[in-house]
Amino acid sequence: MYKKLSIKEWAVEDRPREKMQTKGIRSLSEAELIAILIGSGNLDESAVEVSRRILASVNNNLNELGKKTISDLRKFKGIGEVKAITIMSALELGRRRKESEPDEKPKVITSADAASIFKPLLSDLPHEEFWILLLNRNNIYIDKMMVSQGGLVGTVIDVRIILRKALENGACSLILCHNHPSGNLVPSEADKDITKKIQEAGKHMDIPVLDHLIIGNGSYFSFADEGLI
Repeated sequence: MYKKLSIKEWAVEDRPREKMQTKGIRSLSEAELIAILIGSGNLDESAVEVSRRILASVNNNLNELGKKTISDLRKFKGIGEVKAITIMSALELGRRRKESEPDEKPKVITSADAASIFKPLLSDLPHEEFWILLLNRNNIYIDKMMVSQGGLVGTVIDVRIILRKALENGACSLILCHNHPSGNLVPSEADKDITKKIQEAGKHMDIPVLDHLIIGNGSYFSFADEGLI
């Protein structure tokens, strides 16, 4: 009768931890990396097999896995609260690593330059957030900050907060950015209205709005590129 082997019974080179030590971390599959995080599987599956099933549920897309909640992950046999939190923490660390700023802040000239700053931050969020990118006179970015957080379909924007942040940080121009959790990059009428409102307010303060980006599913829409600013 066939007997399922536990990870401890696998050949040493096939065990995730030992494989990492002997062959390096780049040799591990994503399922093996998750298996190291959760440590053990369930009575019927090894940690690697559970991890493969979790990845299969999101078509092996880590961005989609990053959208899962603790409750979502706990639906998998063998994944309790602690393991679910461990997986989410690792994915959040990966997201923050992408966000980490280089020693020299980049010059933002094109929409792609701005998108490269915001895509790692907003691409896989399950809710909507509105951010601003503050630039100095040479278009080098001073700072980025979230000014509003909402639900699945929208967020409330206070124009006064945006202009105050720009003034407090000595910004000479700014770029707006928010995400669409649905992945639909077409700007809504509300998106167009708030862009125009902030743009008009910025003119009075001599702080032009250079662009407004909509981020979704790893791509973006630029108001400036499409002639909407």
